[in-house]
Amino acid sequence: MPQSAHDRAAEFHNKAAHAHQAAATAHGKGDHLTAHELSKQAHEYSTQAHEQSTQAFEHAKKSAGQAQ
Repeated sequence: MPQSAHDRAAEFHNKAAHAHQAAATAHGKGDHLTAHELSKQAHEYSTQAHEQSTQAFEHAKKSAGQAQ
């Protein structure tokens, strides 16, 4: 069974949160290069989460319009 856009968005939000936490840990240890790379990864995950959320919203809007 394929994942819904909502599930994919939630997964990317979780990945972004994890990458942000790992970046903060790396930064705290003075590993600024790793922290920067993890921050970039977190941004990418956040962007993907936004795209999935938008798709889920559009799908829900379309479904609601068909139900009327």
